[in-house]
Amino acid sequence: MKVFISADIEGSAAITTWDEVHKGRAGYQEFREQMTAEVVAACEGARAAGATDILIKDAHESGCNVIVSRLPDYARIVRAWSGHPYVMMFGLDSSYDAALFIGYHDAAGSDTNPLAHTMNERIARLSINGELASEFTVNAYTAALNGVPPVFLSGDRGICAAAKRLVPGMKTIALSEGFGRATMSVAPSKAVRMIREGVEEALTEGRSQCALTLPDRFEVELEFNNASDAYRSSFYPGVEHPKPCMLRFVSNDYFEVLRAIRFITV
Repeated sequence: MKVFISADIEGSAAITTWDEVHKGRAGYQEFREQMTAEVVAACEGARAAGATDILIKDAHESGCNVIVSRLPDYARIVRAWSGHPYVMMFGLDSSYDAALFIGYHDAAGSDTNPLAHTMNERIARLSINGELASEFTVNAYTAALNGVPPVFLSGDRGICAAAKRLVPGMKTIALSEGFGRATMSVAPSKAVRMIREGVEEALTEGRSQCALTLPDRFEVELEFNNASDAYRSSFYPGVEHPKPCMLRFVSNDYFEVLRAIRFITV
């Protein structure tokens, strides 16, 4: 069994402030360690379920956050950014049997995580076919493009609920919940145990229930916080600019959607 892990940090247990997720800030080292512990737990759960090949994409900010010396010897990791439109899913292909999402957070425009965002802090809202879309939405569709089922997600309560709406059969583990600028979280040590057990369960029992079918057509709308950012990105081929802060892109080809998002949001 080949397993792909996309790892973010804003949905890791107890994370609450931006200082805890940006390299060089006061709380970063502690939560870099927690992110690493959660990724290792996912590896251990996958291994217990029979995984023989595990590839991790470090998918937060610099792409160089996971403490690599703590990874098990049966895992591989992709660090930094290649520039490929798969972005947080780079390295995934159709040979994988399952995709796991660790440390994920709710979308820009939601209120269940103080750090909720989509791609970057310049994006106020991303929707696909009229529905609010998170980074998980974009990446779950990338998995589906390759025929890989998204089977497990850990993160805040909001993204867990959103993931279940998109893929009802997948296993989710809610580690925290946001209240304004505050969070309520399980203990980090408990989060590690929950992830290890949840991943093993999801891969052992749930893969057949997690197939995700791509829509036939994608209408993507991106709303920027600043009209000048929308204007700059409006020159991407095929993009419409219907409002000062809004861009629209329509395609039947999801790879073209990924390519557009990749270049519009930089």
